[in-house]
Amino acid sequence: MFARRCFFASVVVSFLFSAIAAVPFSAVRGGERERSIMSYGEAKAFVERHTRPVELARGEARVLVAPAWQGRVMTSTCAGERGRSFGFVHREFIAEGKPDARFNNYGGEERLWLSPEGGPFSLWFKPGVVQTLENWYTAPALNEGEWKLAAEAEPTRCVMQTRLELENTAGTKFAFDLSRTVRLLTADDARRLLGRPAADVLGRPAARWVGYESENELTNRGAALSKQGGLVSIWMLGMLNSGPQTVVVVPFRGEAPAGGSVVKSDYFGAVPADRLKTLPGAVLFRADGQFRSKIGIGPAHAKNVLGAIDFETPSVTLVHFDLPDDPTRCDYLNNSWGPQDDPFRGDVVNSYNDGPNDLGRRLGDFYEIESLSPGAALAPGEKLVHRQRTIHATGPRELLEELVERTLGVSWSAVANEMFP
Repeated sequence: MFARRCFFASVVVSFLFSAIAAVPFSAVRGGERERSIMSYGEAKAFVERHTRPVELARGEARVLVAPAWQGRVMTSTCAGERGRSFGFVHREFIAEGKPDARFNNYGGEERLWLSPEGGPFSLWFKPGVVQTLENWYTAPALNEGEWKLAAEAEPTRCVMQTRLELENTAGTKFAFDLSRTVRLLTADDARRLLGRPAADVLGRPAARWVGYESENELTNRGAALSKQGGLVSIWMLGMLNSGPQTVVVVPFRGEAPAGGSVVKSDYFGAVPADRLKTLPGAVLFRADGQFRSKIGIGPAHAKNVLGAIDFETPSVTLVHFDLPDDPTRCDYLNNSWGPQDDPFRGDVVNSYNDGPNDLGRRLGDFYEIESLSPGAALAPGEKLVHRQRTIHATGPRELLEELVERTLGVSWSAVANEMFP
């Protein structure tokens, strides 16, 4: 009974805050390399040369959705055509036009996958293979195919649908209907979700922001799901432009266990100490796109908010989501590759930083903020819903500092001093 309440209560609400100036960002110099960041107008024009996106707009707030690329939100801006493009758009992959069976890496600041990635019920590895990058392949149902518009898109809202079939490492077959609604947020939404103090910061004349919500609904059209055959959960991943001075901030609740840590950091080997630090109540993770690594926070410590600060082009990213009343009594699926002690004890939130991988390649200049719903033993016809809201904001540094403190519970200067002493 409680597990059923968990998945119906599971809602992930994501907020991404990034601050920018309303000018083109074709080349921003910083750190040890030159950053190439497109303006929103440049990104939109590029995407339109390769697919037919849907643009949601209200004033200077814009969100670009690509139904043909598995319903991704490709990018957004809060400053019109000349504003910075927030989402990572993988120009090289898109321009080459060659499908990749491992991962069609179009980029996109929000995409939908299903979990788990690794373990005995993996959706990425064939039965019996060693779970390494050489054998890692995204399930075709998650990697290709257009999401159909359910109706003509409105100026601030679009609805997409698809049907997919896939099989996990244990041989369990799944059939799902997926519905995905993306809509622009209003000031009232921000006040309701962030709270009045933070929303008041966004409402100041110097602030610019864009926000959107994705509501993702998965309906089981196959046999009943069970732990014996493997569960699935909705997994949201946001690819954002990395920078030499970008830091992910993950607040946590409670205390670390004796001799342990609140953060899982061994997904791809140890994370160097200068890239992963812990403040009272928050984990800091470098997101420069130069070292492949991943961290996660489980249900015992996860809070319903995490984010990032880009100190170079002063910006703030927030991902905010709703948790069940007691997430420790829900099944969060384990995405770790290889043998697992417990396939149903995984993370609630994750952050990934790209860098050279085991095959000597990089996926791109990006980092990810990720969140997951609990797994659900869906009966035929039952649904799992995962909602996510994303907001990008820009303004003077003082405004951003206040926003960070009101939402992430840390100070701008404390993060900067810890990561860039």
